[in-house]
Amino acid sequence: MGKRFLIYVNKFKDPELKVTNRIKEYLEARGQEACLLIVEKDWKTGERQVPVFPENIDIMLVLGGDGTVLQAARETIHSHVPLIGVNLGSLGFMTQIEPSAVETALDRLIAGDYRKESRMLLLGKATLANGETREGLALNDIVITRSGALRVILLRIYVNGSFLHEYQADGIIITTPTGSTGYNLSAGGPLVEPGAKLLMLTPICPHSLNHRSIILSPEDEVEIEIPLGKEGKEQEVGASLDGANSFPMRTGDRIVIRQSAESAQFLQLSRVSFLETLHQKMNE
Repeated sequence: MGKRFLIYVNKFKDPELKVTNRIKEYLEARGQEACLLIVEKDWKTGERQVPVFPENIDIMLVLGGDGTVLQAARETIHSHVPLIGVNLGSLGFMTQIEPSAVETALDRLIAGDYRKESRMLLLGKATLANGETREGLALNDIVITRSGALRVILLRIYVNGSFLHEYQADGIIITTPTGSTGYNLSAGGPLVEPGAKLLMLTPICPHSLNHRSIILSPEDEVEIEIPLGKEGKEQEVGASLDGANSFPMRTGDRIVIRQSAESAQFLQLSRVSFLETLHQKMNE
């Protein structure tokens, strides 16, 4: 019995749909069902509608870069459809399949020669001083950064209700293992195998000589408080969940970050795929 594939494609990465149609035709020629979901952005407004996903999908192929994989994963969290990425971007830590080897990968997916891997998600809940609340999920990271004038910000960090430290920095990143290859890596944080379960706190340009990333248990709860800044001035910062869901925060606001009960489902064609990718990227 054939599988039902959903091909989720970032049209900016495959504008003429050459790779998309190549995959669709290959699957259909082997008795599989292939549905297309073409994601386009309105470049005048920068907005896009969240697509309507077909039901009863067995495997989702995501064509694009790491950003496209993140987007697809967020939009299908509640459907629990396992996904695998085809790299049409540059770095491609979250994509396993290169276009040059797509047919071999499709044969393995059709045959069921893969394993499923659950990736942890972060749940961020912000309580603002004006009484509003904001909430969202992140597969990669939740980032608090300065906004407005170029000045260092103060952030008070609590873990499980106990005060940990007050950072003076450009911001802080709370990341999952999946997100370790993103902003965390650029900020000097550690690389982590994406199937692991842990939280990482990585300061962004800390104004200190001894600040390093902190590794926490996935059961830990992190709270970030925005206090008064230097000289008692009000602070304005920005909160960003996976770089997509963003909102302003200011002095008096707090955000609590913990592991979500939800998870993202990925397909792995190789047990050492992350290490293979890491080896390749480190030697480029």
